Amino acid sequence: MPPATRTARPKPRAKARLPDPRPTRDAERTQAAILAAATQEFARYGLGGARVDRIALRAKANKRMLYYYFGSKEDLFLAVLERAYENIRAEEQKLRLTDLAPAEGVERLIVFTWNYFLAHPEFMTLLNSENLHRARHLKRSSKIEAMHSPLVATLSEVLARGARKGVFRDGVDPVQLYVSIAALGYFYLSNNHTLSTIFGRDLLAPRAKAQRLRHMVELVQGFLARP
Repeated sequence: MPPATRTARPKPRAKARLPDPRPTRDAERTQAAILAAATQEFARYGLGGARVDRIALRAKANKRMLYYYFGSKEDLFLAVLERAYENIRAEEQKLRLTDLAPAEGVERLIVFTWNYFLAHPEFMTLLNSENLHRARHLKRSSKIEAMHSPLVATLSEVLARGARKGVFRDGVDPVQLYVSIAALGYFYLSNNHTLSTIFGRDLLAPRAKAQRLRHMVELVQGFLARP
């Protein structure tokens, strides 16, 4: 009998190697560190006074990486502004204003906006700096308008529901309302040094801040109330 022939066993397939996620994570960490350092730098010195060397040093990143990820100092400034707006808009969405009674929803937004400005003074200084440049950086942003659409839609729903229930007056513009809410806190805080001097009060004393917040809520609620 002829010798039995052995069937060649198929070679096991080599396992596909998954891409190493570490380079992606490292890149994300580096970019986040640069943005955090740049936020501090721009908030303290403005666009003109900010220095890329200091940003790179604070971020513990190579200056070339800063240019690699963000292009230029002006592009980095835009990225910082976009991140600042992303942060506040994301926190606002957590408020779930449409789950509350209309008056309660508006009050929650007022309280949040006030407390956010207090906790993030760099947000106001960044906006001050961009306004000095007539928003020329934000005008180049491809996402800034879409970022604010959910806020306008949410306020529109709260106002419409309040009007249907007979709690709010009709025809309130949600954009105008938000601008007024932000302005009531923004002007007070960004001008507290001059205002405190002019009126002989410490406007950042705990009692003064509590009085201001109560005044803001009463003012906005009084305007919204149906006559």
